[in-house]
Amino acid sequence: MTDSGAAYDRPAQPDVERAELRGRVERFVRARVIPYEAVLDAGGPAAASALAELRGRARDEGLWALPLPAELGGGGLSFAAYAELAEAEGASDHGPAALGSAPLLDVTMLGRHGGARVREEYLEPLVAGELRSCYAMTEPDIPGTDPFGTTTRAERQPDGSWLVTGRKWFTSGAAGADLVTVMARTGGLPGDREGLSLLLVPTGSPGFRVVRELPVLGATGQYEIELDRVRVPADHLLGAPGGALAIAGERLALGRTLRCLRWLGQAQRAFDLMCERAATRRGSRGPLADHELVQQHVFDALLALRTTRPLVHEAVARIAAGQDARTEVGLAKVAAARMLQRVVDSAIQVHGAAGLGPDTALPALFRSGRAARILDGPDELHITSVARRVLRDYGGREPATRG
Repeated sequence: MTDSGAAYDRPAQPDVERAELRGRVERFVRARVIPYEAVLDAGGPAAASALAELRGRARDEGLWALPLPAELGGGGLSFAAYAELAEAEGASDHGPAALGSAPLLDVTMLGRHGGARVREEYLEPLVAGELRSCYAMTEPDIPGTDPFGTTTRAERQPDGSWLVTGRKWFTSGAAGADLVTVMARTGGLPGDREGLSLLLVPTGSPGFRVVRELPVLGATGQYEIELDRVRVPADHLLGAPGGALAIAGERLALGRTLRCLRWLGQAQRAFDLMCERAATRRGSRGPLADHELVQQHVFDALLALRTTRPLVHEAVARIAAGQDARTEVGLAKVAAARMLQRVVDSAIQVHGAAGLGPDTALPALFRSGRAARILDGPDELHITSVARRVLRDYGGREPATRG
């Protein structure tokens, strides 16, 4: 896999410039995005209006679409350079959308594997925020970790187009999307390792519908969708027929690492809230900061943050260098998900009942932490995959002998 920013050709930034840009992103998320979180979480016209305002401000401040190709209207940062900003941007779930980096996965995928028409018709509007896209892989009753069980089918027609029929769920942002990339079976039977393809489906096509919203621990944004003989143009096939798993593997490696970076930002936010609470809250026995058990929470949370961050950036470095990053991504994903849940849990404990109520971001951050252990593959999948890969390497070695 090559660096997702390899084609952007923006020169490396001096340390001072990178630090200044990160500071600007941090300030934007803290001062502009976070105050709007309640409105954005609620959805509806008010959320759309708030998001449009935030996007306008991001453009005005030169922070729009920083990791997207410059030739398409983005900031042109390579993935390695953007990784330094992704933590700050991801401190709020709405940061990537407000700052225009949310379509990075789709723009990267379509730029690499879409045909000429797909690239010409959709990439610039996606970068500009004029179109929205989503990705549909998981199906009801079929584990998302087992794509071979995919039952959604795409049947080729005499004119080369495809008729797609099936149902997907936990498709993020499907209700407001203009395009959805669908994994479908173009050959073979469910269970076969071959015959899976990706097709880019305009959601305005006859036969496409959003079945229902699927709240995740009360949070909105996930949907179940149905495709009933939806006609997809021949040139909306991504890559070659049967090539879905290789493309999905690229996307997952990048997507999981992006999530890890954003979880680091959310954990840092929870850590800051915890420390501010401990330093300013007084009880009958004095400041919370003087309590040894509170100090234990602070230490454990800081240790989790400091030990997880290098794992995530090791995955970033391998992806950016075009190296096999499966082990590093698996380690980072499990570590970051656990870390986020642990840090937020400590922050809630230090806040007491206030940490469970609506006056802090902690309930939402805790929800993100719990969901993180399932999103993009549950912990168990990554643990098993990494361990098998490591043990396979030992299988071909000569037994160690005592000297």
